Amino acid sequence: MRLRTLALAGLIAVSGQQVAYAATASLSATSTAAPLAEAFTKAAAAYEVPHDLLVALGYAETHLDGHDGAPSASGGYGVMHLVSNPRTKTLDEAAKLTSRPVAELKSDDAANVLGGAAVLRARADALGLDATDRKDPAKWYGAVAAYGNAAEESTAKLYADAVYEALAEGVEAAGVRTAPRAVQPELGDYADAEPRTLAAATDYPGALWKAAHSSNYAVSNRPTSDKIDRIVIHVTQGSYAGAISWFQTGPRANPTSAHYVIRSSDGQITQMVREKNRAFHAGNWNRRSVGIEHEGYVDNASWFTDQMYRASAALTRSIADRYGIPKDRTHIVGHHGVPGANHTDPGPHWNWTKYMGYVTGGSGTPTNPHTPEKVCGTGYKVIDSQALSTAGTAYLLYNSATGYNCVATLKKTSLGKASAVSAFLEPQGSSRKTDSGNFTYYAGPVSAKAPGKCVKWGGSVGSATYTSPFEHCG
Repeated sequence: MRLRTLALAGLIAVSGQQVAYAATASLSATSTAAPLAEAFTKAAAAYEVPHDLLVALGYAETHLDGHDGAPSASGGYGVMHLVSNPRTKTLDEAAKLTSRPVAELKSDDAANVLGGAAVLRARADALGLDATDRKDPAKWYGAVAAYGNAAEESTAKLYADAVYEALAEGVEAAGVRTAPRAVQPELGDYADAEPRTLAAATDYPGALWKAAHSSNYAVSNRPTSDKIDRIVIHVTQGSYAGAISWFQTGPRANPTSAHYVIRSSDGQITQMVREKNRAFHAGNWNRRSVGIEHEGYVDNASWFTDQMYRASAALTRSIADRYGIPKDRTHIVGHHGVPGANHTDPGPHWNWTKYMGYVTGGSGTPTNPHTPEKVCGTGYKVIDSQALSTAGTAYLLYNSATGYNCVATLKKTSLGKASAVSAFLEPQGSSRKTDSGNFTYYAGPVSAKAPGKCVKWGGSVGSATYTSPFEHCG
């Protein structure tokens, strides 16, 4: 599937007090557009924020669901997740910037979107983006990262990456639609920040490691100190990056964590508390259980993807096998089933039949059905490769019979779903050849003959990129 583009909404020049006036006036206008779509158009124009980027940010936060003014687990409200907690006060900031009451920003979608645009613009102003810069979504990466109010830089990068992935894939939700738009963001200070770090010894192979704040769990020695005989299924009531950041934040009045957090879009798993330690997630069952958080909200089924179910089921199966836990609904329970719990997660949209079928049936996480050799064709063999975080791998291949090199980039996440992927090959002294766009499984093949020359090669999946030096000479 090739990239489709959509022009940004028209922007109006506003500054200082004119911003509030333009925002107020625009919201009173009438239109035949869907109410939320109209709200994004007007808010983007009022604060000179790229329209599609603003939509992508809202989608990454909430799937454009305001949840009737109910707060997220970290105290975020509305479509744009304006936060009010002891650490973060973007809700109050939005109220000052827009002159809108806090109560309206919490419950009214149009006001909330306007507030989100105002806060995002404030982050751009703090970074010194001028009028020309503001028209280019690639230059907003630092502002988007700052909007997430993450506990540390690498989590901020994780948050921003999710927004740009939504931008690349396009959004269709709640009457709002944007076309896929691949943008290579300017990472700035985040260029060297790893979005997540793979631990040398996570309990589950393939999980990424990000430690919860020490106040949010209790050091223990399970199963020696306490038997582990339950697995508790949770829903974050917020985004993947937001949950990770919240578990990294402390100390606070109500310490909270889970052993694992799983991303909706592709089933990526981050471990935050070692299984031997007690995460604070299930009240009376903290001592005996392992907790798994799933990105999303209990009242919105769109978060519960097959990739998430499969990845979580594989994790649950591994935990159960390692501790001898029976794979049944007595021992694998929802948070709502913990004695004394006042939570409802995972909620009515969680498909227990599908999930337990994956747990007991041995279905694994989907894999890419293509190989670099199949993409490049007969006679090609892989001579080099580079992992693109956990999102995919770029491959350099060579055909000794023809003397041609070939590059292909294969996805590992969002398989079967069009998302931004690229592959390139550049023989030294010749122009670069690139294949880029929104593809379901891979980019490429890109091939070129380079007798006696070095080649530069690489590719990208989402925001994860690689560019080699000139190498493999001759």
